[in-house]
Amino acid sequence: MTRRVVLALAIALAATPALAADPVALQCGQLFDARSGKVLDARTVVVRDGKVAEVLAGAATPAGMRAIDLSGHTCSPGWTDLHVHIAEQSSPQSYSEGFRLDDVDFAFRSVGYARKTLLAGFTSVRDLGGTVAPPLRDAINQGLVDGPRIWAAGKSIATTGGHADPTNGYSDALAHVIGPPGPVDGVVNSVEDARQAVRQRYKEGSDVIKITATGGVLSYARSGDAPQFTTEEVRAIVDTARDYGYRVAAHAHGEEGMKRAIEGGVTTIEHGTYMSDAVMALMKKHGTWYVPTISAGRFVAEKANIDGYFPDVVRPKAARIGSLIQATAGRAYKNGVKIAFGTDMGVGPHGENAREFIYMVEAGIPAAVALQTATVRAAEVLGVDDQGVIEVGKRADIIAMPGNPVDDISAVMKVDFVMKDGTVHRQP
Repeated sequence: MTRRVVLALAIALAATPALAADPVALQCGQLFDARSGKVLDARTVVVRDGKVAEVLAGAATPAGMRAIDLSGHTCSPGWTDLHVHIAEQSSPQSYSEGFRLDDVDFAFRSVGYARKTLLAGFTSVRDLGGTVAPPLRDAINQGLVDGPRIWAAGKSIATTGGHADPTNGYSDALAHVIGPPGPVDGVVNSVEDARQAVRQRYKEGSDVIKITATGGVLSYARSGDAPQFTTEEVRAIVDTARDYGYRVAAHAHGEEGMKRAIEGGVTTIEHGTYMSDAVMALMKKHGTWYVPTISAGRFVAEKANIDGYFPDVVRPKAARIGSLIQATAGRAYKNGVKIAFGTDMGVGPHGENAREFIYMVEAGIPAAVALQTATVRAAEVLGVDDQGVIEVGKRADIIAMPGNPVDDISAVMKVDFVMKDGTVHRQP
Protein backbone atom coordinates (compact mmCIF):
# COMPACT_ATOMS: atom_id res chain seq x y z
CA MET A 1 0.00 0.00 0.00
CA THR A 2 1.45 3.39 -0.99
CA ARG A 3 1.95 6.17 1.52
CA ARG A 4 -0.58 8.36 -0.28
CA VAL A 5 -3.24 5.66 -0.07
CA VAL A 6 -2.40 5.31 3.61
CA LEU A 7 -2.91 9.04 4.15
CA ALA A 8 -6.20 8.92 2.25
CA LEU A 9 -7.48 6.31 4.68
CA ALA A 10 -6.43 8.38 7.66
CA ILE A 11 -7.99 11.50 6.19
CA ALA A 12 -11.33 9.79 5.59
CA LEU A 13 -11.74 9.02 9.27
CA ALA A 14 -9.93 11.91 10.95
CA ALA A 15 -10.60 15.06 8.95
CA THR A 16 -12.56 17.75 10.78
CA PRO A 17 -13.88 20.83 8.99
CA ALA A 18 -12.50 24.20 10.15
CA LEU A 19 -14.60 27.35 10.51
CA ALA A 20 -14.62 29.60 7.47
CA ALA A 21 -14.06 33.08 8.90
CA ASP A 22 -12.68 35.20 6.08
CA PRO A 23 -13.32 38.17 5.78
CA VAL A 24 -13.34 39.04 9.46
CA ALA A 25 -12.08 41.63 11.93
CA LEU A 26 -10.18 40.39 14.97
CA GLN A 27 -10.60 42.76 17.92
CA CYS A 28 -7.38 42.15 19.87
CA GLY A 29 -7.00 43.50 23.40
CA GLN A 30 -3.24 43.58 22.80
CA LEU A 31 -0.97 42.56 19.94
CA PHE A 32 2.54 41.10 20.06
CA ASP A 33 4.70 42.91 17.49
CA ALA A 34 7.23 40.23 16.54
CA ARG A 35 9.64 42.65 14.88
CA SER A 36 10.09 44.87 17.94
CA GLY A 37 9.33 42.27 20.58
CA LYS A 38 6.83 44.65 22.19
CA VAL A 39 3.21 44.15 23.17
CA LEU A 40 1.06 46.90 21.64
CA ASP A 41 -2.29 48.11 22.94
CA ALA A 42 -5.65 47.32 21.33
CA ARG A 43 -5.59 46.60 17.61
CA THR A 44 -8.16 45.42 15.07
CA VAL A 45 -6.74 43.04 12.47
CA VAL A 46 -8.78 42.87 9.27
CA VAL A 47 -8.41 39.62 7.34
CA ARG A 48 -9.41 39.11 3.71
CA ASP A 49 -8.53 36.32 1.27
CA GLY A 50 -6.26 34.61 3.77
CA LYS A 51 -4.09 37.72 4.22
CA VAL A 52 -3.85 40.55 6.71
CA ALA A 53 -5.62 43.44 4.94
CA GLU A 54 -5.42 46.13 7.64
CA VAL A 55 -4.13 46.63 11.18
CA LEU A 56 -6.14 49.39 12.85
CA ALA A 57 -5.64 51.10 16.21
CA GLY A 58 -8.31 50.38 18.79
CA ALA A 59 -11.38 48.19 18.41
CA ALA A 60 -13.01 49.91 15.45
CA THR A 61 -14.52 47.30 13.11
CA PRO A 62 -15.16 48.25 9.45
CA ALA A 63 -18.88 48.60 8.70
CA GLY A 64 -20.61 45.38 7.72
CA MET A 65 -17.71 43.13 8.69
CA ARG A 66 -18.06 40.27 11.14
CA ALA A 67 -15.95 40.73 14.26
CA ILE A 68 -14.39 38.23 16.66
CA ASP A 69 -14.01 39.60 20.16
CA LEU A 70 -10.51 38.91 21.50
CA SER A 71 -10.53 41.93 23.81
CA GLY A 72 -9.21 39.96 26.78
CA HIS A 73 -6.46 38.40 24.71
CA THR A 74 -3.04 39.07 23.27
CA CYS A 75 -2.92 38.34 19.55
CA SER A 76 0.32 37.01 18.07
CA PRO A 77 1.60 35.75 14.75
CA GLY A 78 1.12 32.00 14.56
CA TRP A 79 4.11 30.15 15.96
CA THR A 80 6.54 27.92 14.05
CA ASP A 81 8.18 24.85 15.57
CA LEU A 82 11.33 24.16 13.55
CA HIS A 83 11.91 20.64 14.86
CA VAL A 84 9.10 18.07 15.08
CA HIS A 85 8.47 14.46 14.08
CA ILE A 86 4.79 14.60 13.28
CA ALA A 87 4.16 10.84 12.86
CA GLU A 88 5.84 9.67 16.08
CA GLN A 89 5.48 9.99 19.83
CA SER A 90 7.87 8.40 22.31
CA SER A 91 6.72 5.52 24.48
CA PRO A 92 8.28 2.36 25.94
CA GLN A 93 6.95 0.56 22.85
CA SER A 94 8.66 2.86 20.33
CA TYR A 95 11.58 0.52 19.63
CA SER A 96 9.38 -2.45 18.76
CA GLU A 97 6.74 -0.53 16.81
CA GLY A 98 9.01 -0.13 13.82
CA PHE A 99 8.89 -3.90 13.39
CA ARG A 100 5.17 -4.31 14.17
CA LEU A 101 3.47 -1.30 12.59
CA ASP A 102 2.99 -0.19 8.99
CA ASP A 103 2.83 3.24 7.37
CA VAL A 104 -0.95 3.18 7.73
CA ASP A 105 -0.61 3.04 11.53
CA PHE A 106 1.75 6.00 11.64
CA ALA A 107 -0.43 7.89 9.14
CA PHE A 108 -3.50 7.60 11.38
CA ARG A 109 -1.47 8.88 14.30
CA SER A 110 0.05 11.75 12.33
CA VAL A 111 -3.35 13.26 11.53
CA GLY A 112 -4.20 13.54 15.22
CA TYR A 113 -0.75 14.83 16.14
CA ALA A 114 -0.94 17.48 13.40
CA ARG A 115 -4.28 18.75 14.67
CA LYS A 116 -3.02 18.93 18.26
CA THR A 117 -0.01 20.93 17.10
CA LEU A 118 -2.15 23.40 15.16
CA LEU A 119 -4.62 23.90 18.01
CA ALA A 120 -1.70 24.64 20.36
CA GLY A 121 -0.92 27.71 18.24
CA PHE A 122 1.68 26.31 15.82
CA THR A 123 0.59 27.21 12.32
CA SER A 124 3.87 26.01 10.74
CA VAL A 125 6.36 23.25 11.53
CA ARG A 126 9.54 21.83 10.08
CA ASP A 127 9.37 18.02 10.23
CA LEU A 128 12.96 16.80 10.49
CA GLY A 129 12.75 13.14 9.57
CA GLY A 130 9.80 10.94 8.69
CA THR A 131 8.37 9.39 5.53
CA VAL A 132 4.76 10.22 6.41
CA ALA A 133 5.37 13.99 6.59
CA PRO A 134 5.52 14.80 2.83
CA PRO A 135 2.13 13.27 1.94
CA LEU A 136 0.62 14.66 5.16
CA ARG A 137 1.92 18.09 4.12
CA ASP A 138 0.19 17.70 0.77
CA ALA A 139 -3.09 16.63 2.40
CA ILE A 140 -3.01 19.67 4.69
CA ASN A 141 -2.22 21.99 1.78
CA GLN A 142 -5.18 20.56 -0.12
CA GLY A 143 -7.49 21.26 2.84
CA LEU A 144 -8.23 17.57 3.43
CA VAL A 145 -6.85 17.59 6.97
CA ASP A 146 -6.37 20.23 9.66
CA GLY A 147 -2.76 20.80 10.57
CA PRO A 148 0.14 23.21 10.45
CA ARG A 149 1.98 24.17 7.28
CA ILE A 150 4.77 21.59 6.98
CA TRP A 151 8.33 21.84 5.69
CA ALA A 152 9.21 18.15 5.39
CA ALA A 153 12.70 16.67 5.38
CA GLY A 154 11.61 13.14 4.57
CA LYS A 155 14.28 10.58 5.45
CA SER A 156 17.16 12.01 7.51
CA ILE A 157 20.64 11.51 6.05
CA ALA A 158 23.14 9.56 8.18
CA THR A 159 26.33 7.55 7.91
CA THR A 160 26.57 3.78 8.46
CA GLY A 161 25.71 3.13 12.09
CA GLY A 162 24.84 6.81 12.55
CA HIS A 163 21.89 8.28 14.38
CA ALA A 164 19.50 7.88 11.42
CA ASP A 165 20.75 4.54 10.08
CA PRO A 166 17.43 2.64 9.92
CA THR A 167 19.11 -0.74 10.58
CA ASN A 168 20.68 0.14 13.94
CA GLY A 169 19.91 -2.58 16.46
CA TYR A 170 18.96 -5.20 13.89
CA SER A 171 20.17 -8.75 14.42
CA ASP A 172 22.86 -10.05 12.06
CA ALA A 173 20.34 -12.39 10.44
CA LEU A 174 17.84 -9.63 9.75
CA ALA A 175 20.52 -7.21 8.59
CA HIS A 176 21.82 -9.87 6.17
CA VAL A 177 18.35 -10.34 4.66
CA ILE A 178 17.74 -6.61 4.26
CA GLY A 179 21.24 -5.76 3.12
CA PRO A 180 23.27 -2.64 3.93
CA PRO A 181 21.32 0.62 3.50
CA GLY A 182 22.63 3.16 1.01
CA PRO A 183 21.93 6.69 -0.24
CA VAL A 184 18.38 5.83 -1.30
CA ASP A 185 17.76 4.89 2.34
CA GLY A 186 19.54 8.02 3.54
CA VAL A 187 22.81 6.34 4.54
CA VAL A 188 26.03 7.71 3.02
CA ASN A 189 29.76 6.97 3.25
CA SER A 190 31.33 9.27 0.66
CA VAL A 191 30.95 12.58 -1.09
CA GLU A 192 29.23 10.89 -4.03
CA ASP A 193 26.83 9.07 -1.71
CA ALA A 194 26.06 12.39 -0.04
CA ARG A 195 25.08 14.00 -3.31
CA GLN A 196 22.90 11.04 -4.29
CA ALA A 197 21.10 11.07 -0.94
CA VAL A 198 20.12 14.72 -1.39
CA ARG A 199 18.91 14.07 -4.92
CA GLN A 200 16.85 11.15 -3.64
CA ARG A 201 15.17 13.45 -1.10
CA TYR A 202 14.40 15.84 -3.97
CA LYS A 203 12.87 12.96 -5.90
CA GLU A 204 10.71 12.09 -2.90
CA GLY A 205 9.45 15.64 -2.49
CA SER A 206 11.31 16.96 0.54
CA ASP A 207 11.41 20.68 1.39
CA VAL A 208 14.51 20.69 3.59
CA ILE A 209 17.46 18.37 4.25
CA LYS A 210 18.28 16.98 7.68
CA ILE A 211 21.58 15.29 8.56
CA THR A 212 22.65 13.59 11.77
CA ALA A 213 26.08 15.13 12.21
CA THR A 214 26.75 13.26 15.47
CA GLY A 215 25.41 10.33 17.40
CA GLY A 216 22.04 10.74 19.05
CA VAL A 217 20.26 10.00 22.29
CA LEU A 218 17.47 7.70 21.16
CA SER A 219 19.23 5.70 18.44
CA TYR A 220 20.16 2.10 19.23
CA ALA A 221 23.89 2.88 19.38
CA ARG A 222 26.41 3.63 22.11
CA SER A 223 27.64 7.11 21.21
CA GLY A 224 25.44 10.14 21.58
CA ASP A 225 28.01 12.70 20.49
CA ALA A 226 30.72 11.26 18.21
CA PRO A 227 31.12 13.02 14.81
CA GLN A 228 29.61 11.01 11.96
CA PHE A 229 30.37 12.96 8.77
CA THR A 230 33.51 14.44 7.32
CA THR A 231 33.47 18.14 6.56
CA GLU A 232 33.70 17.26 2.86
CA GLU A 233 30.60 15.08 3.07
CA VAL A 234 28.67 17.83 4.83
CA ARG A 235 29.79 20.37 2.24
CA ALA A 236 28.68 18.04 -0.58
CA ILE A 237 25.24 17.75 1.02
CA VAL A 238 24.93 21.51 1.50
CA ASP A 239 26.12 22.34 -2.01
CA THR A 240 23.79 19.81 -3.61
CA ALA A 241 20.91 20.94 -1.43
CA ARG A 242 21.49 24.50 -2.57
CA ASP A 243 21.01 23.36 -6.19
CA TYR A 244 17.43 22.46 -5.27
CA GLY A 245 16.76 25.50 -3.07
CA TYR A 246 17.06 23.47 0.14
CA ARG A 247 18.48 24.47 3.50
CA VAL A 248 20.19 21.93 5.73
CA ALA A 249 19.48 21.21 9.40
CA ALA A 250 22.09 19.30 11.40
CA HIS A 251 21.27 17.20 14.43
CA ALA A 252 24.39 17.51 16.58
CA HIS A 253 25.32 16.95 20.23
CA GLY A 254 29.14 16.72 20.16
CA GLU A 255 31.61 19.56 19.64
CA GLU A 256 33.60 18.12 16.73
CA GLY A 257 30.50 17.14 14.78
CA MET A 258 29.10 20.64 15.24
CA LYS A 259 32.32 22.21 13.98
CA ARG A 260 32.27 20.08 10.83
CA ALA A 261 28.60 20.84 10.20
CA ILE A 262 29.07 24.59 10.65
CA GLU A 263 32.16 24.68 8.42
CA GLY A 264 30.26 22.59 5.88
CA GLY A 265 27.60 25.30 5.64
CA VAL A 266 24.47 23.99 7.41
CA THR A 267 21.72 26.47 8.26
CA THR A 268 20.87 25.19 11.74
CA ILE A 269 22.39 23.18 14.56
CA GLU A 270 19.74 21.16 16.38
CA HIS A 271 20.18 20.30 20.11
CA GLY A 272 23.81 21.48 20.40
CA THR A 273 24.29 19.88 23.81
CA TYR A 274 28.09 20.10 24.15
CA MET A 275 28.36 23.46 22.41
CA SER A 276 31.62 25.10 23.52
CA ASP A 277 32.62 28.75 23.38
CA ALA A 278 34.69 27.90 20.29
CA VAL A 279 31.63 26.40 18.58
CA MET A 280 29.56 29.46 19.47
CA ALA A 281 32.20 31.73 17.99
CA LEU A 282 32.19 29.62 14.81
CA MET A 283 28.38 29.82 14.60
CA LYS A 284 28.49 33.60 14.90
CA LYS A 285 31.18 33.78 12.23
CA HIS A 286 29.15 31.69 9.76
CA GLY A 287 25.71 33.00 10.74
CA THR A 288 24.54 29.52 11.80
CA TRP A 289 21.28 29.28 13.74
CA TYR A 290 20.79 27.27 16.93
CA VAL A 291 17.56 25.32 17.59
CA PRO A 292 17.88 24.09 21.21
CA THR A 293 14.96 21.59 21.67
CA ILE A 294 15.03 21.92 25.48
CA SER A 295 11.69 20.08 25.65
CA ALA A 296 13.19 16.89 24.25
CA GLY A 297 16.18 17.10 26.57
CA ARG A 298 14.05 17.45 29.66
CA PHE A 299 11.68 14.71 28.50
CA VAL A 300 14.35 12.07 27.92
CA ALA A 301 16.21 12.96 31.13
CA GLU A 302 12.98 12.43 33.07
CA LYS A 303 12.11 9.15 31.35
CA ALA A 304 15.65 7.84 31.91
CA ASN A 305 14.67 7.51 35.58
CA ILE A 306 11.93 5.00 34.70
CA ASP A 307 13.02 1.36 34.49
CA GLY A 308 12.20 -0.15 31.10
CA TYR A 309 11.23 3.08 29.33
CA PHE A 310 14.42 3.10 27.23
CA PRO A 311 16.66 0.20 26.12
CA ASP A 312 19.80 -0.21 28.22
CA VAL A 313 22.03 1.23 25.46
CA VAL A 314 19.88 4.40 25.31
CA ARG A 315 19.17 5.05 28.99
CA PRO A 316 22.59 6.43 30.06
CA LYS A 317 22.69 8.74 27.02
CA ALA A 318 19.24 10.09 27.85
CA ALA A 319 20.23 10.76 31.45
CA ARG A 320 23.56 12.37 30.58
CA ILE A 321 22.78 14.42 27.49
CA GLY A 322 19.15 15.36 28.01
CA SER A 323 19.76 17.23 31.23
CA LEU A 324 22.36 19.57 29.67
CA ILE A 325 20.47 21.19 26.80
CA GLN A 326 18.62 23.86 28.80
CA ALA A 327 21.86 25.26 30.25
CA THR A 328 23.46 25.23 26.79
CA ALA A 329 20.58 27.30 25.42
CA GLY A 330 21.08 29.90 28.14
CA ARG A 331 24.81 30.14 27.43
CA ALA A 332 24.24 30.40 23.70
CA TYR A 333 21.84 33.32 24.19
CA LYS A 334 24.30 35.15 26.45
CA ASN A 335 27.04 34.59 23.85
CA GLY A 336 24.99 36.14 21.04
CA VAL A 337 24.26 32.98 19.03
CA LYS A 338 21.18 33.31 16.79
CA ILE A 339 18.40 31.18 18.30
CA ALA A 340 15.22 29.87 16.70
CA PHE A 341 12.42 27.78 18.17
CA GLY A 342 12.21 23.99 18.07
CA THR A 343 11.07 21.25 20.42
CA ASP A 344 11.75 17.84 18.82
CA MET A 345 8.13 16.94 19.56
CA GLY A 346 7.56 13.34 18.75
CA VAL A 347 10.09 12.74 21.46
CA GLY A 348 7.78 14.56 23.88
CA PRO A 349 3.98 14.77 23.48
CA HIS A 350 2.52 16.68 20.54
CA GLY A 351 0.41 19.66 21.54
CA GLU A 352 2.76 20.56 24.39
CA ASN A 353 5.13 22.46 22.07
CA ALA A 354 4.57 25.84 23.74
CA ARG A 355 6.15 24.60 26.97
CA GLU A 356 9.49 25.24 25.21
CA PHE A 357 8.90 28.98 25.72
CA ILE A 358 8.73 28.45 29.47
CA TYR A 359 11.95 26.40 29.44
CA MET A 360 13.67 29.11 27.38
CA VAL A 361 12.72 31.77 29.91
CA GLU A 362 13.95 29.54 32.73
CA ALA A 363 17.27 29.34 30.87
CA GLY A 364 17.62 33.12 30.95
CA ILE A 365 16.17 34.05 27.55
CA PRO A 366 13.77 37.03 27.85
CA ALA A 367 10.13 36.17 27.12
CA ALA A 368 9.90 38.61 24.19
CA VAL A 369 13.02 37.11 22.61
CA ALA A 370 11.66 33.59 23.11
CA LEU A 371 8.44 34.58 21.33
CA GLN A 372 10.42 36.10 18.47
CA THR A 373 12.28 32.80 17.99
CA ALA A 374 9.00 31.13 16.98
CA THR A 375 7.75 33.97 14.79
CA VAL A 376 9.98 36.36 12.87
CA ARG A 377 13.20 34.42 13.55
CA ALA A 378 11.69 31.10 12.50
CA ALA A 379 10.60 32.70 9.22
CA GLU A 380 14.21 33.79 8.66
CA VAL A 381 15.41 30.22 9.17
CA LEU A 382 12.85 28.92 6.67
CA GLY A 383 13.78 31.64 4.19
CA VAL A 384 10.24 33.02 3.85
CA ASP A 385 8.96 36.56 4.29
CA ASP A 386 5.18 36.05 4.24
CA GLN A 387 4.68 34.86 7.82
CA GLY A 388 5.91 35.37 11.36
CA VAL A 389 4.50 38.90 11.67
CA ILE A 390 1.04 40.51 11.69
CA GLU A 391 1.46 43.01 8.90
CA VAL A 392 -0.51 44.01 5.81
CA GLY A 393 -0.02 41.54 2.98
CA LYS A 394 1.30 38.71 5.16
CA ARG A 395 -0.39 35.38 5.77
CA ALA A 396 -3.25 35.59 8.24
CA ASP A 397 -1.67 33.12 10.64
CA ILE A 398 -2.88 34.61 13.93
CA ILE A 399 -3.28 33.11 17.38
CA ALA A 400 -4.49 34.58 20.67
CA MET A 401 -4.30 33.76 24.36
CA PRO A 402 -5.70 35.32 27.53
CA GLY A 403 -3.18 37.51 29.32
CA ASN A 404 0.18 38.90 28.24
CA PRO A 405 2.90 36.29 27.49
CA VAL A 406 5.69 38.86 27.78
CA ASP A 407 4.65 39.61 31.37
CA ASP A 408 3.75 35.99 32.19
CA ILE A 409 5.17 33.39 29.83
CA SER A 410 2.82 30.70 31.15
CA ALA A 411 0.09 32.34 29.04
CA VAL A 412 1.51 30.46 26.04
CA MET A 413 -0.14 27.29 27.37
CA LYS A 414 -3.60 28.89 27.16
CA VAL A 415 -3.98 29.53 23.42
CA ASP A 416 -7.70 29.42 22.59
CA PHE A 417 -7.83 31.15 19.20
CA VAL A 418 -6.06 29.83 16.12
CA MET A 419 -6.35 31.15 12.58
CA LYS A 420 -4.28 29.83 9.69
CA ASP A 421 -4.46 31.44 6.25
CA GLY A 422 -7.64 33.26 7.30
CA THR A 423 -9.46 30.13 8.45
CA VAL A 424 -10.39 29.78 12.12
CA HIS A 425 -9.50 26.39 13.60
CA ARG A 426 -10.07 27.28 17.25
CA GLN A 427 -12.15 30.00 18.86
CA PRO A 428 -12.98 30.96 22.48
